[in-house]
Amino acid sequence: MTIFQSGVLAPVPDHARYLEFGLQPDQDPAGALTKLAAAAADTGAVVGLGMGLVRKLGRCIDGLRPFPVYSGPGCEVPSTQADIWCWVYGIDRGHILEQARALTRAVTPAFRCDRLVDGFRFDRGLDLTGYEDGTENPEGEAGVAAAVVSGAGAGLDGSSFVAVQQWIHDLDHFNSLPREERDNIIGRRFSDNAELDDAPESSHVKRTAQESFEPEAFVMRRSMPWADSHGEGLMFVAFGKSLDAFEAQLRRMTGQEDGIIDGLFRFSRPISGSYFWCPPVIDGRLDLRAIGL
Repeated sequence: MTIFQSGVLAPVPDHARYLEFGLQPDQDPAGALTKLAAAAADTGAVVGLGMGLVRKLGRCIDGLRPFPVYSGPGCEVPSTQADIWCWVYGIDRGHILEQARALTRAVTPAFRCDRLVDGFRFDRGLDLTGYEDGTENPEGEAGVAAAVVSGAGAGLDGSSFVAVQQWIHDLDHFNSLPREERDNIIGRRFSDNAELDDAPESSHVKRTAQESFEPEAFVMRRSMPWADSHGEGLMFVAFGKSLDAFEAQLRRMTGQEDGIIDGLFRFSRPISGSYFWCPPVIDGRLDLRAIGL
């Protein structure tokens, strides 16, 4: 039976580690990916593969592409496209460390780790600004329909696409603003999370209202805060049956449609950006038939 990787729709965990890998020069990735397929077939990890890696194997996944670069007045969205993404999650940081090390061993020495970020759940699933993240996630069957590929055939059904960005917040600046101004940046009232009907068009809620796009742009967000010696912010993770919905939202956030920049850029900026295809699971391991493995 083919199923999707469970973390795609599972509740946001208590702790997580995000790993991004790049293929080393003159290395054949096939052996490492075969090991990864077995090691990652666990309820505590989600694995994604980038387009460059898929092409290295002489294959193509319809809809998979590199992360785009966008810019607008006061905002820059970089592409730092990686080859493999691993999201290891759970309730025990020691177990997460062990699982992350096992996945790293599986892909070494063919791949190198280029990014490692630890995430955590803040309160009931809040961003570090104190506002709730993922409020508009679709639920139940609607969530499956938004996040999981179906009707594409064996090796593809049950897969997902994911957009991953590391955002760094300037919390000192954000917290220096009056509460009403902060509410207008987000588009929700801090006290009760209610959406503001009279929020400005630059508010994040209005920029990304999923039902306001044609077609509707629903994604399943599984973002978590991060903090280390370099700063703090949000690891943004959005799963979809394609990358189109996320990209439509990103284009609007950066003013590509109407020149209006999302208010988030007043206090936050992305420092990474990658797209990945997350294979389905079959018989207890990642199903890599679509890439010839």
